[in-house]
Amino acid sequence: MDLKTSLVYQVAKLRLRRIEEYSSRLEDLQQEQLRHILTRAARTDFGRRHGLSRSSTYASYREAVPIIDYEGAKADIERMVQGERDVLIPGACRWFAKSSGTTSDRSKYIPVPYLHLQDCHYRGGSDALWLYLRNYPDSRFFSTKGLVLGGSHSPMPLSGGKAQTGDLSSILVEHMPLLGNLLRVPSRETLLMSEWTAKMKAIVEEVKGAHVGSLSGVPSWMLVLLKEVLSATGRDNISEVWPDLEVFFHGGISFSPYRSTYAELIPSERMRYEETYNASEGFFAIQDDPAESGMLVMLDYGVFYEFIPMDEFPSSSSDYSGVRARGIHEVELGRDYALVISTLGGLYRYILGDTVRFTSLYPHRIVITGRTKHFINAFGEEVMVANADGALAEACRRDGKARVSEYTAAPCFFLDEGKGRHDWLIEFETEPRDLATFSRDLDDALRQLNSDYDAKRYEDMTLLPLSVEVAPSGLFHRWLEAEGKLGGQHKVPRLANSRHYLDALLRLRDGIADPHLHP
Repeated sequence: MDLKTSLVYQVAKLRLRRIEEYSSRLEDLQQEQLRHILTRAARTDFGRRHGLSRSSTYASYREAVPIIDYEGAKADIERMVQGERDVLIPGACRWFAKSSGTTSDRSKYIPVPYLHLQDCHYRGGSDALWLYLRNYPDSRFFSTKGLVLGGSHSPMPLSGGKAQTGDLSSILVEHMPLLGNLLRVPSRETLLMSEWTAKMKAIVEEVKGAHVGSLSGVPSWMLVLLKEVLSATGRDNISEVWPDLEVFFHGGISFSPYRSTYAELIPSERMRYEETYNASEGFFAIQDDPAESGMLVMLDYGVFYEFIPMDEFPSSSSDYSGVRARGIHEVELGRDYALVISTLGGLYRYILGDTVRFTSLYPHRIVITGRTKHFINAFGEEVMVANADGALAEACRRDGKARVSEYTAAPCFFLDEGKGRHDWLIEFETEPRDLATFSRDLDDALRQLNSDYDAKRYEDMTLLPLSVEVAPSGLFHRWLEAEGKLGGQHKVPRLANSRHYLDALLRLRDGIADPHLHP
């Protein structure tokens, strides 16, 4: 560890001792978070409606407050957006992180009060660094620059300027502490440029000659940038551009499909990869041990965790009244859970939408296993079944003739280009007048319905136009029959984040025997 990094690391030792207590003080730390959350909630309209106080126990909290999803929180959040005070948090909230993936809205707005930003999001970023330095004492982190890339745009006003919204990365850039600004490239002004093509060019110009030692961002977006840097510099690989590059802090989507491509782009034995679990709603876990696939659940970020076993999760409604969530001390290894959070950001018993599985207990580590509903999020687009259904309906409306009976869709990766697309297999009751036009209309409708998909499709930077293949009549029925799932509620999943179902259907269509139909 060089002198600069060593001096800064001394400050982190006390914090690392606190993290080492996670194994022995799991329940105590979580009860501290709940008391802190309820103390603040008691001063809000939400707290008064549910009789919350600092003395509320987990048992009484669980009894008083129902489990909800975004639709259940939406009315209170809209009041906050309009400038009302003391709704979900004491006082007003000026900042809201914009995200997509709700059942009925193109975008959702997650409150990000300053306290939650500091105690959760920024603490997560600093802890990720301290844990990395603990694991790699040969680091020269503070002698280099950190390249940070988000999909951010300049924040936009909401409700006539009563509030501001942007994706989480733009909010983090707006409030970045001084040390972060000194160590980061590109500049704040460049990161917050709204036009992506111009921004990408500006970023490349700023970073290609910088002394970059670390990367932070979503793997799909970062891959696009790295390829642009190689094109601009004429170098064969990134290690020739930045010889001191040592770590990529990544999150947002699975890194697995990109791992081999990054290994080719950055052929350095010193290169490391550290996964983080950071969402608009909070920062939840960090890969603390390079030998472990699981990420350490961070227990003292003003977040109280609960977990619903997925075999008990409602599959066809948003009624969670009969569901019993477990505290983190009650979870088991090898079981999939829906994550439920209560936070200083004003979310109470809120279903995040992710599913996780514990890989170790004491300390508790998790891997993200999927979403509570079918989706595609291979490139950060968060396309939900509601988006797909709506886009198909609009494409059929524009065609005037087409009628869809069955469909499924999955991602397709073009790793050499750092891009991908969505492949659709559709069984039509009545085929469209022109398949190419129908495909363009479907793509356009999906962009209109989902802001994250639209962002990834911008100028084909990350996602290429979707592809549609026509399934022969009866194919989906034959697949279900082969799976022993005819009748009842059984159907081929509409969306999947892997190609398992799509490829099985294509093999069946092509007459290729498939002895491994089951996932």
